[in-house]
Amino acid sequence: METLTKKEMVQHFLDQGVLLTPDILEAIKGENFEVLEELCKKNNLMIINNEVSLAKDDLAENINWKDFESQLAEKEKGKRTSTMDITSQFKPVQVLFSYQDKGVKPTVQNFISYFLHRYNALEGMLAHRPEMTKLMSISKLANKRDPGVISVIGLVQSVETTKNGHLILTIEDPTGTVKVLITKSKNDLFEEGKMVVVDEVLGVCGSHKDGMIFANELIQPDVPLNSGLKKGPEEEYVIFLSDIHVGSTYFLGDDFKKFLKWINQESGSQKQKDLAAKVKYIFIAGDLVDGVGIYPNQDTELEIKDIYKQYEACAELLKQIPERIPLIICGGNHDAMRLSEPQPVLSPDYAKSIWDLPNVTMVSNPSYVRIGETPIFPGFDVLMYHGYSFDYYVANVDSIRNSGGYDRADLIMKFLLKKRHLGPSHTSTLYVADSEKDNLVIDKIPDFFITGHIHKTSVSHYRNITLICGSCWQSTTTFQEKLGHHPEPSRVPLVNLKTREVKVLRFGD
Repeated sequence: METLTKKEMVQHFLDQGVLLTPDILEAIKGENFEVLEELCKKNNLMIINNEVSLAKDDLAENINWKDFESQLAEKEKGKRTSTMDITSQFKPVQVLFSYQDKGVKPTVQNFISYFLHRYNALEGMLAHRPEMTKLMSISKLANKRDPGVISVIGLVQSVETTKNGHLILTIEDPTGTVKVLITKSKNDLFEEGKMVVVDEVLGVCGSHKDGMIFANELIQPDVPLNSGLKKGPEEEYVIFLSDIHVGSTYFLGDDFKKFLKWINQESGSQKQKDLAAKVKYIFIAGDLVDGVGIYPNQDTELEIKDIYKQYEACAELLKQIPERIPLIICGGNHDAMRLSEPQPVLSPDYAKSIWDLPNVTMVSNPSYVRIGETPIFPGFDVLMYHGYSFDYYVANVDSIRNSGGYDRADLIMKFLLKKRHLGPSHTSTLYVADSEKDNLVIDKIPDFFITGHIHKTSVSHYRNITLICGSCWQSTTTFQEKLGHHPEPSRVPLVNLKTREVKVLRFGD
């Protein structure tokens, strides 16, 4: 492009609805001009100043311009004094949600409010689906005379099988209840109906006659399709661990020490050491220690029988991880805390030695954590859940049990994402009946959904969400054998944030 005067350049961008600040005029040269042109095409920018000129063209689609522009506007008003001030607010690890225990004794009204909040949250996700155009409340069905197609949204009260092999669901909304018939002749719909569990919220489309809905379609809240897989600007890595189980006689300490040597770049090939050097985050999804009194006769399988000493031993291992790497940790069902979910952060009364580590961020189970946000990249959102509800769905959902059960964490995780809930059935996990919100609803769409609990690594993708179930650092216990677990210990899922490729490193036999 021919050389433009400053006045012509200002007018050129002004014609596109973009105002250049004086400091950018000195910076626009050659390639930078083309970058700014491309930014104007891809983003609805109003102001461009010198900070924006540092952006690269291949990052343009990932830049969180709404936040970035508001920060720059604050700077122009004198609220910020430098580019460093703008950058510094983007912490490597940001906790988006971590449950704060209110310490309130639950009442019957708490449970009513809890399920009403669940219904309202998931009803909001379903109501705008195109399949729900004929949506009405259940109470209005009684006054409907024509046999046309209708849609309702309800919480599943019961799932029954008739003597002829059909399915009947009873669903309720705040106005009433209705039965839904799913005939076995509709094969695909019938198979989908067999995956319905009590207390989930779903939409039903069908015809209404004689006080019953004859279902044509079941609509789950599910996660929406998005435009593409989010990828980071730099080649850096995140590791997802779980179920260390320090204190157990089955703890694989030698394998964990191999991991520690690798993460400290003291073992492996040069390529493997280079990978270790680029690890920027480590998540640990619960069960740091084996605990005390978790299952019958556990004391005979404990090398460390004191819970405080278990955490001290765990801290001695974790402190060997380089301090430059943040450790994001939630609890699990073996940790010294209540079982009811959301589980609060690990108590400093029991785990003070871990709290004292300088690079630890403690979060609840479940939690949402954002990593890698910068002024030119929105970061990755991680949904972290230990996975205690998994046992219920392996036992009670035929399609999961018959397809591999505990060996198919990917099926369980997709199942929960479709329900948009981490424990939709009342008895699938103990829970806190919060009167203000159902904190197990998956109300944010994560980039990563990470879990543990079943001691077997799984990596899959669902609608541009990377699903990772962590491994463990414990060999098979007698209790696990009874449950039908097939652990694959000492494996480490390693994710390249630039490509979203996942490698599973093995530190055991």
